[in-house]
Amino acid sequence: MNLSINSASSVVSQSRTNAVMAAAVAMMFGIFMVYGVGFAQSASLHNAAHDTRHSYAFPCH
Repeated sequence: MNLSINSASSVVSQSRTNAVMAAAVAMMFGIFMVYGVGFAQSASLHNAAHDTRHSYAFPCH
């Protein structure tokens, strides 16, 4: 299979773009889990997030 330099660099560029997008989505989900659930009005959601933050030594208060 012959790949030209342009198509090979295009594959690398697309792969890097996919990795950056996946990292951005994971970071947004993580921020939501720490802050969105942590400040939730539901006591069970808040307590679960609070206990998880303590287990990771995350300063929450």
